[in-house]
Amino acid sequence: MYKLLLCWRYLRTRWIALASIVSVTLGVATMIVVNSVMAGFSHEMQTRIHGILSDLVFESHSLSGFQDPKWHMDEIKRAAGDDIVGMTPTVAVPAMLNFQVRGQWITRQIMLIGIDEATHAQVSDFGRYLQHPGNRGQLSFALRDSGYDTIDSQSDSKAITRPALEGAGWPHRRMRVERERVWREKLETDRRSGAAAEPADGGPTRSVDQQVDAVLAATTADAVAPPTTEAGADPAADAGKPADPFRHARPEEGTRMDPATEQFTGIVPGIGLASFRDTTGTDRFLVLPGDDVKITFPTAGTPPKAVSDTFTVVDFYESKMSEYDSNFVFVPIASLQRMRGMIDPQSGLASVNSIQIKLRDGANLDLVRDKLRKVFPADLYAVSTWRDKQGPLLAAVDMEMSVLNILLFLIIAVAGFGILAIFFMIVVEKTRDIGILKSLGASAGGIGGIFLGYGLFLGIVGAGAGLVLGLSIAWNINTIRAGVEWCTGERVFDPSIYYFYRIPSIVHPFTVAWIIVGAVGIAVASSVLPALRAARLHPVEALRHD
Repeated sequence: MYKLLLCWRYLRTRWIALASIVSVTLGVATMIVVNSVMAGFSHEMQTRIHGILSDLVFESHSLSGFQDPKWHMDEIKRAAGDDIVGMTPTVAVPAMLNFQVRGQWITRQIMLIGIDEATHAQVSDFGRYLQHPGNRGQLSFALRDSGYDTIDSQSDSKAITRPALEGAGWPHRRMRVERERVWREKLETDRRSGAAAEPADGGPTRSVDQQVDAVLAATTADAVAPPTTEAGADPAADAGKPADPFRHARPEEGTRMDPATEQFTGIVPGIGLASFRDTTGTDRFLVLPGDDVKITFPTAGTPPKAVSDTFTVVDFYESKMSEYDSNFVFVPIASLQRMRGMIDPQSGLASVNSIQIKLRDGANLDLVRDKLRKVFPADLYAVSTWRDKQGPLLAAVDMEMSVLNILLFLIIAVAGFGILAIFFMIVVEKTRDIGILKSLGASAGGIGGIFLGYGLFLGIVGAGAGLVLGLSIAWNINTIRAGVEWCTGERVFDPSIYYFYRIPSIVHPFTVAWIIVGAVGIAVASSVLPALRAARLHPVEALRHD
């Protein structure tokens, strides 16, 4: 009992110990906050990675892919059994996206992905990242009349951050076509009146036809489909040649379309390709649903050839992962297969270069992956989990968290050295008291227990205070962020960098538990050497100089 009483007395009267308690408190609170925020970022990142990638990806090493995806899916189902709950074929190919903004061509390198709109949502969270509520329910590559979100559907805020989408869809397309028609009529009027346009840069004078073509390069000019054969070609001369695999993907000669009532093949680009976010948090769009763009991609032949086609933007994909939002463009898989020549003209079988696989909840991804690898030869097919596909990125995040925890734990280690120094000072100061206690019958273990108990008390009080402070900050971090931004006038968390409107924070009880145990363990370990020195004091030596 005397040990507890002395520990409690020292804790109440030794104010120098307050410095050690504060150090432990700050160290524990910092580690809890940092781990919760890092866990939040890691969870958000993995959720978005898994949202675009299915549980397993079965793919060909070649961009030309493999034929008869239905047969492959039957074999996959036979090999994996009841673990599979959904599959969908896809075609992925690198491409170049081109569109005009204020008369200037903008080019983006993209990954063009052909998907089956009927089954793709069954294996991923693709649908929930679209900007039209109708497409979130069931994806359609047909342009919507209106109703695109002007408020970020993934944000808790009700502020309108995308006002440009209010008139997107057919209203925007019809307005653009009408504006181009008026501009063409004006140029035609100037031509008939003999007016000549002078270039602003002092270059050679362009004809009115050249001005019209420059203004309408990406829109009206694209509405006229290219002829299927070159002028003057003799169809009889081609009778003995093999069938053109791209013939059925081209419109008939002379076919025209009315862009005010018709659209090209629909595409869903990542929102990062078509917009940027300004300092106020408002998204500025370079193209809108209803605009037409050009995409250039390789065919499936050997050697591949570059082909181009015009597409109509029908929606945007926003996963909040800039790597995806600024790179991926989705198109109907059947259209991409025709354009690339991936349909065998004799058998009619289409080719794909990957199959996305969804497993049941609780299934072992690695086990199913290994089963498929045994069935399909590795020199023709690659089978990987979604974690395998993003292994380096996930490993980098885990390593960053580990290194950060080691560095932050040094803060608590500093508090441990403070406890060590304070306890040695107390032993020297209380040498006489220790001698009296030993002369009264106190054992060496009892004397050592006083200092060990004192260290335990300091660790528990400091870790407890740090627990309360850390959890309070982690659970209210966005309120604190808003308060700091209001006081300083500076943005603490910029959504334009992370595309998150709120700082994600997840508190894992196990992580909090080992932080608390580690802090208390350091406090107790720091009191071991002073406790040993006090326990080894001889009562005669301790009282000699009294």
